[in-house]
Amino acid sequence: MPDDTAADGLTVGEVSKRLGVTVRALHHWDEIDLARPSLRTAAGYRLYTSGDLERLHRVVVYREIGLGLDRIAAVLDDTTTDVTGALRAQRTQVAERIERLQQLGDGLDRMIDAHERGMLLTVEQQASIFGPRWNPDGPAEARQRYGDTTQWRQYAERAATRGPEEWQAVADATAGLDRALGEAMDGDVAPGSPEANRLVERHREVFSAYFPLTRQMQVCLGRMYEADPGFAAHYDGIRPGLARWFRHAVDAAARAHGVDPDTAAWE
Repeated sequence: MPDDTAADGLTVGEVSKRLGVTVRALHHWDEIDLARPSLRTAAGYRLYTSGDLERLHRVVVYREIGLGLDRIAAVLDDTTTDVTGALRAQRTQVAERIERLQQLGDGLDRMIDAHERGMLLTVEQQASIFGPRWNPDGPAEARQRYGDTTQWRQYAERAATRGPEEWQAVADATAGLDRALGEAMDGDVAPGSPEANRLVERHREVFSAYFPLTRQMQVCLGRMYEADPGFAAHYDGIRPGLARWFRHAVDAAARAHGVDPDTAAWE
């Protein structure tokens, strides 16, 4: 605490600068009789003594640790108040607040990491979950390509909360869908049929692990699955011609919901 022995006669503005509190706060504390200036000039202006400043220092300290003004007044003026108990209780609240803030900070770190890396898994974890054909550079390449999009932000928000078990569930759901698509082709399921439409809807549900997928966006994905060599190789590796079949199934389901595949856009 600074030496305030020569502080008698300080104005509100001077005290405000010394303590780093607003003039408005000082006026309020005066009005509620929490910390009043002991002196007045002939013109009626407030002047604070060194004793007033000492009390104000205590008010500021107690306010900084989170005590309300009524509680501060009791600590300062009520001789029956258990000051130590009040401070211990406030210390407990501060510790709880620090823990919450630490958790928030950890969550923000994960969010930042997810935005930058795309997936918070080691290379070994990725290979174990997604299989040996998985490209561990894929998330970073996707960020390079889509990092400025709304969908990447939505994906990162989901990825930030996922550990290996959650990603395993996503991988299992995707593998299950792939098997179902292959079995549909084996069973000569026709695009536009109720069974095919259910599979298209299932694809939207599974894909929501990454970001929300509208029907128009799904049409765009269906076309990419057929046209992109990497995606086409994946689906056609399940069943020859599956990429094309799935694109037709998506288009038919879109039409059933009033979406024209020929004009569908990524929105």
